[in-house]
Amino acid sequence: MSTHGKTPTITQKTKFIFVSGGVLSGLGKGITAASLGLLLKNRGYSVTNIKCENYLNIDSGNINPIEHGDVFLCEDGLEADLDLGSYERFLDQEVGQKNFTTLGQIYSTVIENTKNLAYGGATVDAWLYVPQEAISRIRKASEGFDICLVELGGTAGEYQNQIYYEAYRIMNLENPDDTVHAHVTYFPNPSHINELKSKPTQLSVSALQSMGIQPDFIVGRGEFMIDEKRKEKVAFYSNMSKEDVISNPDLGSVYEVPPVLAAQGFDTKVLKKLNLPERKSDLTEWNNFITKLNTEKKHTASVAIIAKYLSTGNFELKDSYVSLLESLNFAAIHGDTNLNILFIKAEELEDPTSGAMEQLKKADGIIVPIGWGERGVEGKISAIQYARENKIPYLGLCYGMQLASVEFARHVVGLENANSIEVDPATPYPIIHDIPFNERYQTIKGKGASMRLGAYDCILKPGTLAHKIYKKHDAFKDESKNLISERHRHRFEFNNEYREQLENAGFVISGTSPDDFFVEMIELPEKDHPFFIATQAHPEYKSKPLSPHPIFVEYLAAILREQKKS
Repeated sequence: MSTHGKTPTITQKTKFIFVSGGVLSGLGKGITAASLGLLLKNRGYSVTNIKCENYLNIDSGNINPIEHGDVFLCEDGLEADLDLGSYERFLDQEVGQKNFTTLGQIYSTVIENTKNLAYGGATVDAWLYVPQEAISRIRKASEGFDICLVELGGTAGEYQNQIYYEAYRIMNLENPDDTVHAHVTYFPNPSHINELKSKPTQLSVSALQSMGIQPDFIVGRGEFMIDEKRKEKVAFYSNMSKEDVISNPDLGSVYEVPPVLAAQGFDTKVLKKLNLPERKSDLTEWNNFITKLNTEKKHTASVAIIAKYLSTGNFELKDSYVSLLESLNFAAIHGDTNLNILFIKAEELEDPTSGAMEQLKKADGIIVPIGWGERGVEGKISAIQYARENKIPYLGLCYGMQLASVEFARHVVGLENANSIEVDPATPYPIIHDIPFNERYQTIKGKGASMRLGAYDCILKPGTLAHKIYKKHDAFKDESKNLISERHRHRFEFNNEYREQLENAGFVISGTSPDDFFVEMIELPEKDHPFFIATQAHPEYKSKPLSPHPIFVEYLAAILREQKKS
């Protein structure tokens, strides 16, 4: 696994880089922070992060992905904001519970502390005690690292996140040489004017200054590079040097951001303000990846994703499937392939007049990803049936594995009305069911609902497609035991009462938990189907730019093989 640069060393005192945002949400604070982290790690520093979210949810797990994008699943079971996925992909290292906090966590802790007299009977004022709790979490995340990136959720001026800005102000006041503040803002380009405008940035910086914070850097997001005139103007009104105004323009890919920031000396300027040695940098490996990213590809593949988390008002967003899309893109770059993604709404596959099935027939491959609840289930099952019967390469992820099992039970075994009890509690054939809570496996997530969260081991059956994939890519945790490890995020399980019946009909259970209790991976025999594999796990959360996950690599390879045949 690549480390994107030198072997990290540990200094005695951690430095902190706070990254805030202004003007509007979704600018790319996370990408900016992750890119800077990559550059600093590449210079031999050990780097970590913490994302500070504004909402009162304890984590991101119960938030509709349409509301807040893809829930990123960590190795330790944390369900977090999608920005943590950016940190894992850019820094090529795992993040987890200590790298993520919410106002819900912080306020809950402070309130519990007051119950337990942790503050010695003091009158617990939010402005005094809540920022200190945020600071303690930031410092805990930083332990053992040279540099900690602290990403503040939301935008400057919102009342919800002011405690985070106060946390920065306190830390900067106590140790000004150990902290810097980079403010990511927006430079719009109104079509009727056709020039970048700096006034939104000026107002955002004014909001920071009203909280007693002077940013060290402004990172300007916009369509184009920020010209010298705009830099001079915003620097003058923001009380800073124009050399500290950094451009972060729109690019073809977020993975092009680190070299653009490096070309402006962003990382060296940060190190100088933190009184850290510059050290050598070598971005060769990352730049080679970008070259491959932008090189004309030999092949083209169309992949249909059967989705249910797209619509938001009059708009459609793809943020709900970021990790899946990135995993496919990494595999496509590795396989010299242009990728054409077809998002097909699961509900529309249930309507013969919608045209969704005709669109599905244009796909070279089909994926049914994560999902919850009954909406669109029959559409997903129709897509799976089409993939199975027409020998279209199929990949099922979590719900896509459960519904593939249901589809096989219905249309191959003949168990009419087979289903998951999540969808139909009265089904006569509960192929997918829930199990009694067992703390060895599950976590309680509200109202008694139990879930398997985080990394779990799985034993792969020799001779199966799954085993061949992991062996080919040297991806076993312990090959002598046929052992792999993948991340899980689900509640319902394959019902073991139907194992034998489905296997007798040609269903292959290729992966189980080490105690053989959980069915983790299923497939169809290679003699019957070119590539039909589904997993209860989420390999999409472990795929990286320089090391794409083997399942996605081989899935696209199968698509290309089938294209050659036809």
